[in-house]
Amino acid sequence: MKSREITALEESLGHRFQRRELIEQALTHSSQAREAQASGGSAAGGDNELLEFLGDAVLGLVASEALFHRFPSFGEGELSKLRAHLVGQRHLLRVAEQLRIGDYMRLGRGEEKSGGRNKASLLVDALEAILAAMYLDGGWAVARDFITRAILEPELAHMQLETSAIPVMDFKSALQELLQASGKSQPVYVLVKEEGPEHKKTFTVEARFAEPALGHFVGRAEGATKKRAEQEAARQVLEHLSNMEARSQLGSSSNEHSSENESSENQKSVP
Repeated sequence: MKSREITALEESLGHRFQRRELIEQALTHSSQAREAQASGGSAAGGDNELLEFLGDAVLGLVASEALFHRFPSFGEGELSKLRAHLVGQRHLLRVAEQLRIGDYMRLGRGEEKSGGRNKASLLVDALEAILAAMYLDGGWAVARDFITRAILEPELAHMQLETSAIPVMDFKSALQELLQASGKSQPVYVLVKEEGPEHKKTFTVEARFAEPALGHFVGRAEGATKKRAEQEAARQVLEHLSNMEARSQLGSSSNEHSSENESSENQKSVP
């Protein structure tokens, strides 16, 4: 990476690295490291897989500590669900996109051509690796402050937990209950694509329906595990159903209003 690119990312992170090789490693995907080795060179520091492992642990601990102190009245189950949301791929992807991490990643040619800079799994992995790099370079306080400021607090403020319930985390169960209550058939989760090395696969799953009432909608999502992909696909279906219901209610309201107007006009025309 060029020095000015590192500087731009450091400004976004609010941390200047003493060991810049750490941030370079955090942004290096395994595809780039393999290509460098194949051409007889070497990727300085290797790829970001080990850093991702450490960053995931740092993120989990910071989130646990913050929630423990902030919500002392919550039970273990509530805290676990809330933490799962805060450290989940969907939320972390938004943070990674806000930081424009995709612009800084070092990818191999093949991954670059396949749109790696926009892949959710790669962006989230790079973000977690960056958290580890900040922890190793600046210590616990630096990593904790950034995670709290950039990842936890904005989402907690958005959720307004003091006045509202914890959002649904198990989307598959929520979808199953909703469909059972309305007498509709359950979806079939189909694995449509599986890519990447054995130790780091990305799974793409579709939630398929035979119900005409759903407009043949298909939820399609990818994840680091099949379960994560299924959950995200189920979330998409729930959102689609919610939008359908909203449109239906809007249409009913509009028809009722139209009927009232017609009735009023008819009454006026009676001599």
